[in-house]
Amino acid sequence: MDIPTIFDIIHYCAVILGFSGAVLIIFGGLRSIIRVILREFLKTGYTYNQIRRDFTDKIVFGLEFLIAADILATLLSPTQQDLINLAVVVVIRTILGYFLSKEAAEFDLH
Repeated sequence: MDIPTIFDIIHYCAVILGFSGAVLIIFGGLRSIIRVILREFLKTGYTYNQIRRDFTDKIVFGLEFLIAADILATLLSPTQQDLINLAVVVVIRTILGYFLSKEAAEFDLH
């Protein structure tokens, strides 16, 4: 029986985290689509601000998983180019997450 090395474990964890982040974002999108359809056709109690807030929360949460996956993946092959790419991706996703969270907080005010 072959015992997985620490690099295999880190790789699998990175894949699982990346997949989980994508699933969260996709789930949030599908859920929002369903809620918009219910709102339009069945006149349910969802407001557009509630739908946006929920979807934004799922995107931000999914981005955090994707950042964790990128960090773990970079641990496996930390070349200078990989570190630069990671830094750029983390900065972009962090800024995106910040502004999405800020926008979501404005939904609560309206």
